Amino acid sequence: MPTEKLVDRLTGHKTLGGAPREELTWLASRGMLRQMHPGQVLTAKGTRPKGLFVVLSGSFSMSVDRGGGPRKIMEWREGDVMGMLPYSRVAGPPGDSVAQEPAEILELQADQIRELTETCHEITATLVHAMIDRAKAFTSSDLHDEKMLSLGKLSAGLAHELNNPAAAIERSAVLLDERLEANERAARALGALQLSDTQLAAVDAAREACLARQESGVRSPIEQAEREEAMSDWLADRGLDITMAELLADTAVTFEALDKLAQAIDRPALNAVLRWGASGCSVRSLASEIQDAAMRISGLVTAIKGFTHMDQAAIAAPVDLAQGLSNTVTVLRAKARARSATVVVETEPGLPRARGFAGELNQIWANLIDNALDAIPDAGRVEVTANREGRQVVVCVIDNGPGISAQIRERIFDPFFTTKPMGEGTGLGLDIVRRLVRHNDGEISVESQPGRTRFRVALAVAEMEASGGTH
Repeated sequence: MPTEKLVDRLTGHKTLGGAPREELTWLASRGMLRQMHPGQVLTAKGTRPKGLFVVLSGSFSMSVDRGGGPRKIMEWREGDVMGMLPYSRVAGPPGDSVAQEPAEILELQADQIRELTETCHEITATLVHAMIDRAKAFTSSDLHDEKMLSLGKLSAGLAHELNNPAAAIERSAVLLDERLEANERAARALGALQLSDTQLAAVDAAREACLARQESGVRSPIEQAEREEAMSDWLADRGLDITMAELLADTAVTFEALDKLAQAIDRPALNAVLRWGASGCSVRSLASEIQDAAMRISGLVTAIKGFTHMDQAAIAAPVDLAQGLSNTVTVLRAKARARSATVVVETEPGLPRARGFAGELNQIWANLIDNALDAIPDAGRVEVTANREGRQVVVCVIDNGPGISAQIRERIFDPFFTTKPMGEGTGLGLDIVRRLVRHNDGEISVESQPGRTRFRVALAVAEMEASGGTH
């Protein structure tokens, strides 16, 4: 195509059309027209583009597979520019750039871009703005993907944590309905006995022993089976109904209290008394279990609400790091339990608040602790510490995993770099951690050796607390 005709086409280009004609002439005279067919790869994943590409017609797209199948993250159409842009430091794209339809591009070889920047100032300025827009688009896509991945992990963990108390409530509610009916029948039978005051006093004493909390905690299955057997033997020795053994074994009543009750009340009435006492204790125990499970659910909801800070504006403010770390560990508890891992949080008494964005800081802690849990062996240990150092609050996440080799230590914060198998990591977690730390005016560093890896995040103390004021 004659240069003048190509220049005329460039003057109508959405991105470059506003540049001086002499600069467009320079570009047209040195560029090379290329025809692309659908499915043809223009730039390959991880390889530095061979030049600058001005899209004259058609369209291109880039897709990335981060474990959930390919997803389009960028698209270029007629009027866009792509490939190597002036002053870009990107070593290689995260995915292939592929023609979606018949396309025509003007290619400027990489070795000519420096001359472009020296000769065509208007085009260069335009391309720099395009590079900034492209970086913002990649960053937005990266943050979105990583947030969705983190949300998926947290949702799975939270669902697991909520399932246990929810199932306990359902199970206890079903049993409670049965036991309430049995307790009502037992109460009617007890009322018909017309016990004396002395006998009622013995019943009350046994009932108090029945409701007493077990100092030794929850019995093991073996201990419970042994107690049921002993209770059955006690009932059989006195000619009483042994079907009550299981109910009585579930309570905290002692054999001493039962002996005193047997001395005060004769056998025919004793069956009704024991049945009433056991069913009443069971009802109260089930109600207590439902209350405990509901409190666990409430605690989890409070923790996830604090973790996301969904009721607060996204503005920098003094942040309680101790509470944020506690909430983060709570929402990751299911993963720690699955690895039989020990997670310890130690915060300095009176730890001052740090200034930052609470939701972003919690995302930092979640990524670092999640990575630490991935790194440790089963039954490993993760320590999280928070201390004041001068005018900074320093949070460290330490694990006893195999460590990070010196060969890759400098690359762990690079976008898309990961040592995890395909589908288990995006390679964006630590890159986003670093971005969020910087956004909160903090610093992050890592030290690693076999058996001990420490990520250190330093944040500024909130101004009011740094000056000794109150908040």
